[in-house]
Amino acid sequence: MRVVWQLLAVVVVSLVGGQSVAAVQDNPWATLGLGLVTAVLAVYVYAWVVGRTEKRPVAEVGRRGAIGAVVRGVVLGTLVFASVVANIAFLGHYEVDGWGSYTGAVGLAGFMAGASVTEELLFRGVLFRTMEERFGTWGALIPTSVLFGAWHLLNPDASLWGATVIALSAGPMLAAAYVATRSLWLPIGLHFGWNFAASGIFSTEVSGNDTQQGLLDASTSGPTLISGGEFGPEASLYTLVFWALVTVALLWLARRRGQLTPRRSKRADPVALVP
Repeated sequence: MRVVWQLLAVVVVSLVGGQSVAAVQDNPWATLGLGLVTAVLAVYVYAWVVGRTEKRPVAEVGRRGAIGAVVRGVVLGTLVFASVVANIAFLGHYEVDGWGSYTGAVGLAGFMAGASVTEELLFRGVLFRTMEERFGTWGALIPTSVLFGAWHLLNPDASLWGATVIALSAGPMLAAAYVATRSLWLPIGLHFGWNFAASGIFSTEVSGNDTQQGLLDASTSGPTLISGGEFGPEASLYTLVFWALVTVALLWLARRRGQLTPRRSKRADPVALVP
């Protein structure tokens, strides 16, 4: 039942926050404010419900090192998306016509903050962490990544191919970021950095959400495998390749740190180890 309560708490905050942001989407500053409130409230609610149901300090959202981890994640997420766009542009399928809307970018920052935090709390904080306890890191990686990809099929311009790329790239990468650090702050930063770079800076679609209103007046074109089509660059093969490289690096780091968890049946029995 603890998983049910945790999922319910995060989903309620996500739904209420999402509806509130949608209600003021024509006001970028209100969108920013409500998005940030949703993000902060979601973290506090997660910490409270996990602490109450599991009777432990909720270290994965602890304050120590939180700002640094989020900043590193934002920088890395932004750089990876910039690399994807640069490759799409090199092939002539991404063009900038001028400046876009800074107020649009402000509103998108709030929207993406709320979405990034609540999705990471839900998929990595509750689902992945809980499944990892029983099935180990590898046993939790695949089903939670598939669920994360399927989640994006609910978006207006969703596509099966786009959801598949997310399941194969972003899902494993964000889980690997959590495993390598045993903290939700790095995956939160990565998630926000990628989403905001896609929408708020480069003005492309984000997971088929129709979010083209950022700092640049730009457009994508060409084959879906290159540009991502209506789903956005997240459905590009470049995204698959770049996130795969980041995932491998994070899993290597997790292994080096001894952070990979075996499934429960393979863990040593502490009683059996006593001479």
